[in-house]
Amino acid sequence: MMGIKNNFKPLDSKVFVTQPLLPSLDSVEAQLTEIWESKWITNMGKKHNELAEKLKDVLKVKNVSLFNNGTIALLTALKALDLPYGSEVITTPFTFAATPHCISWNGLKPVFCDIEPKTMTIDADKIEALITPNTSAIVAVHVYGFPCDVYKIEKIAKKYNLKVIYDGAHVFSTEIDGKGIGEFGDITMFSFHATKLFNTIEGGCLTYNDDKLFKKIYNLRNFGIQSEELVEDIGINGKMNEVQAAVGLLNLNLYKEEQRKRALVKDYYDKNISGIKGIYVPQMPDNTTNSYQYYPIVINDDYPLSRNELYDKFKTYNVMTRKYFYPLCSDYECYKDLESSAKENLPVANEMKNKVLCLPYYGSLNQDVLSLVCGVLNEPV
Repeated sequence: MMGIKNNFKPLDSKVFVTQPLLPSLDSVEAQLTEIWESKWITNMGKKHNELAEKLKDVLKVKNVSLFNNGTIALLTALKALDLPYGSEVITTPFTFAATPHCISWNGLKPVFCDIEPKTMTIDADKIEALITPNTSAIVAVHVYGFPCDVYKIEKIAKKYNLKVIYDGAHVFSTEIDGKGIGEFGDITMFSFHATKLFNTIEGGCLTYNDDKLFKKIYNLRNFGIQSEELVEDIGINGKMNEVQAAVGLLNLNLYKEEQRKRALVKDYYDKNISGIKGIYVPQMPDNTTNSYQYYPIVINDDYPLSRNELYDKFKTYNVMTRKYFYPLCSDYECYKDLESSAKENLPVANEMKNKVLCLPYYGSLNQDVLSLVCGVLNEPV
């Protein structure tokens, strides 16, 4: 690990990549009092249903099904589309482990497609070459809040009759050409984990246009139980409880202000980082609104330090950046032997995994922290 060589001093406590959006304890207590008085704390209660309805407006989508976490939501999305067992699903290796794991848990085979370098999302121009007679779906990920090429993916899916599921863990409230991002594809999963812009502590949801999916997803989320005496499907327990939903209702009143504050942080970073030789700062396409979920930078070969050296450098100042996503999912022991995992098939992803660093990014970051982060980037040695 490199020593500190400039005039900046380590922070008194660790600063992490993100911080959970938290409503006041008084407001939480008021919500809990209502829940306790109702004696209804789970199984699609009043808070749950109210949150689902409000999210339709926030996300600009037709249907919302809430879940206890985003992974169970994505697992259910794949199950709900009745993809043939053992079929292939094209996805990205540049994502969180849950994405390929949900594919595999459904008895499907992940096929990794390379990414494009500007936004690190799946390279839509490379999808078609991976399609075989056994391909049933595409699971694409809107990485860091940058959208996939949804129009190109839609065209490919229609041509080959494939289902499209989007992992939208990073794109809460994002719009493309004025349209809610959850409207694209067959199903989109949103994560409401504590690390996300909008959270329900743990949680998530599925959005979809096909009304027929509502009953299917309801059954799968609730053990397959349709009524007291009727079990229609082999389901699991994916229900969001009332406490999670109550926190979500409170955070719906806070997330826009958090986005406003993060926009100011982004402006500060952009002004102080964008001109540094050897650092590339990805930017949102003009037709897309920003969820302000993460602030990634790309460390190129002409920067004085490698990404890993810079990561270690920040740690000496108590700044916990993140090598996000490293390693690639295709590097995992459980996937590394797949033909699509070969490094020659994923040249861009294998390059970017060693170059991307996510900086601390949340509304309450103070000037001292921001100055330190940008100062270290400007004077790394």
